[in-house]
Amino acid sequence: MDIAVLVKQTVDMDQIKLNDENEPIMDNLPLKMDILSKNAIEAAVQLKEKYSGKVTGFIFGTEKSTSTMKEAYAMGVDEGTVIKGYQKSDPLVTAGVIAAELKKAKYDIIILGDQSSDSYSGLLAGLLASELDLNVITNAINIEVKDKIANVTVESENEDVTVETGLPAVVSVAQEINEPRLPKVMQIMMAGKKNINIVDGNPGYENDTKILSDRAPENERKKIIYEDGKGIDEVAKILKVVK
Repeated sequence: MDIAVLVKQTVDMDQIKLNDENEPIMDNLPLKMDILSKNAIEAAVQLKEKYSGKVTGFIFGTEKSTSTMKEAYAMGVDEGTVIKGYQKSDPLVTAGVIAAELKKAKYDIIILGDQSSDSYSGLLAGLLASELDLNVITNAINIEVKDKIANVTVESENEDVTVETGLPAVVSVAQEINEPRLPKVMQIMMAGKKNINIVDGNPGYENDTKILSDRAPENERKKIIYEDGKGIDEVAKILKVVK
């Protein structure tokens, strides 16, 4: 089977600092592969190993994204394309650009992370499916394929459910689906020698999404102190609500 996997390169969130205005400083931050992209790659490679086939990776980014694509190669991706033109984190623009490239590709299933660490919008899978006129299943924790039918187990709040869809389809995965593999040294060395396709992406429309604020909401602690065991009943009430 032919598997397309979407990979995202983000800034290292652990390296973000705040300025005097309590705004994140995003300049000159190191880049790395988004954590859920690793889960998506692992899911794609496991499907290839189980059913045989080919995994093709796609990144909407910049020339700097080649390092992340090489990491994807080391994890088991066979071929990769970096689509240049990334400007802002706008799921609508991203879906349009990636869909245009996927229309030129061959795939039975498209796998991506359920959301990304820089926006947590969770919109891309649905928008991409709409652009390609495909079914979409989100928050997957297991994928089984037989005779062009995918049975996808989805994690829900109360219980896990299994959803069936014909292929091709778009499936976004949750972090619980697997434990991404750590590439061996030889795989890393071989990945560095593989070719990466670099193409220009054209959004085709204006990016009219504006970020009004990227600050975390203020959360003042109540700073209530209980002494001499007098607060045991109050603490018990709070723990009951949390549970």
